Amino acid sequence: MKVLVIGNGGREHAIVWTLSKSQRVDKIYCAPGNAGTAAIAENVDISADNIDALLDFAKKNDIGLTVVGPEVPLVLGIVDLFESEGQRIFGPNRQCAMLEGSKAFSKDFMIRNNIPTAMYAEYTDFKEAVSNIDKLGFPIVIKADGLAAGKGVLIEYELEDAIKNLEDIMVNKVFGESGSKVVFEEFMTGIEASMLCFVDGNTIVPMESAQDYKRIFDEDMGPNTGGMGTYSPSLIFNSELEGRIEKEILDPIMAGFKKEGLKFKGVLFIGLMITSEGPKVLEFNVRFGDPETQSVLPRLKTDLVDIFESVIDEKLADQEILWSDERTICVVMASGGYPGDYEKGRKIDGLESVDPDVVVFHAGTKLFGGDVVTDGGRVLGVMAKGATMEEASGKAYANVAKISFEGAQYRKDIGKLIQR
Repeated sequence: MKVLVIGNGGREHAIVWTLSKSQRVDKIYCAPGNAGTAAIAENVDISADNIDALLDFAKKNDIGLTVVGPEVPLVLGIVDLFESEGQRIFGPNRQCAMLEGSKAFSKDFMIRNNIPTAMYAEYTDFKEAVSNIDKLGFPIVIKADGLAAGKGVLIEYELEDAIKNLEDIMVNKVFGESGSKVVFEEFMTGIEASMLCFVDGNTIVPMESAQDYKRIFDEDMGPNTGGMGTYSPSLIFNSELEGRIEKEILDPIMAGFKKEGLKFKGVLFIGLMITSEGPKVLEFNVRFGDPETQSVLPRLKTDLVDIFESVIDEKLADQEILWSDERTICVVMASGGYPGDYEKGRKIDGLESVDPDVVVFHAGTKLFGGDVVTDGGRVLGVMAKGATMEEASGKAYANVAKISFEGAQYRKDIGKLIQR
């Protein structure tokens, strides 16, 4: 089978790496890919949002399965387009993708279906938003309604800063039209966790748990990023918590899908806050998380192609999914200045020195003149396994130290419990 993976980040490299182990896969294409995917797949110079060109490529190259990595093509309706042409594609349709494409749509869905989440309000008028900015108290969470590459969520502690940043979002459009509507949420305290689930329209099956680290600096300081590292399984998950999540969150989600006619097929990412009152939903994403995928998929023992096809064919309930007991950790190395302005084109040294049992997932890289150079904010994800979290963490950081590029920055506390 020929497989096309859409995207160019660390998540897509991890998906390509996992698919490359399948006995059912003969050839992998990645569009547009990066320097890491180029080593195990053929990169195709088509951007992830050019869905018509991607469809044309799939048809001309006899692609048996297309896997969508990022959220933008899903929100644009790539699954609807491919399915209308008889192409097999893994991911939710455009209607279901609005669970990530609009924070307001997502929150409305949660409230309608009694899924525990933070109190919220939504606004399209800047002056009205300012006049209500303190109604939920401080700190307050401000979210741009639309897609903002993981950076459209701000936690504000002071009124003056909140108004300034709200103006940047709604008036100055720092996130483009994604900021035409904003959502205010009450600030929840607890420990964050991530749960990725396979969903086939009838059945929801959680993957192994993970924890992500959104803030740029240690101890969860500084602005939000797309994710600075992750580990799996989450240190706080146990059978009692998993039971509550299933009963209070997963079951209502599936009941809501069926009641509202949402035929969700793909991966549902559930961002959780484990509060003193129990688990609550922070957000939904409609694809594999990044960088959670880089710590979860390396623990998968079942052929990923079999799982993808069971979802497409609505036979997930019959598909056995097995996981390794190993611990995994992935430390993200980012460009200097990220998540603000940063420079590209910095030569990356030391990749050839990494231990054989450690995987470096490329995120923002490209090949230039025979060198691997930086080409994004989050550059690399260094993933290591171990029998314990301490062993995995030691391996990961020992190999991070072997890699260098000008301005490189990374968190030193990936793998530790952080409570906000």
